[in-house]
Amino acid sequence: MTAEGVFSGIMTEHLLFGLAAILILGTLAQWLAWRLHLPSILLLLIVGIVAGPVMGALHPDDIFGNLLFPLVSLSVAVILFEGGLNLQLKELRTTGRSVLQLVTVGVMVTWVLTALIVHLLVGLSWSVAV
Repeated sequence: MTAEGVFSGIMTEHLLFGLAAILILGTLAQWLAWRLHLPSILLLLIVGIVAGPVMGALHPDDIFGNLLFPLVSLSVAVILFEGGLNLQLKELRTTGRSVLQLVTVGVMVTWVLTALIVHLLVGLSWSVAV
C-alpha cells in the first residue's frame, strides 16, 4: 500500500488548510501575547473565538471529526498540567482569601445567575434550571 493510498481519505486539502490555519493563528497569538506581556491563553481564546464562531472561517468539527473531543481533552489536560507546574504555593498562601472567595461566592453567584438566565430565557421550570 502506498502512502498516497493511506492518506488519501484522511489528509484532504480542506483538512490541511484548517490545520495550517490553526497552527499559524495560534503561533501568531502566542507571539503577540509574549510581545504585549499578556497571558497567552487570553489571546488564544480571542483568536479562536474570532476565527471560529464569529467569522466562521474555521469549523473544528469538519476539520477534526471524531478526533475533536479527544484533542480538546488532551489540550485541557496539558493546560492544567502546565498551570500546576507554574503554581507557587507561597503565592497561593498569600492570596488564600481571594481564592476562597472565588471558589465559594464566585460559584454561588455563577450558579444563581445561570439558573435565572435559563429560567427566563429558555423557559425551563425553576426545578430544572437550578
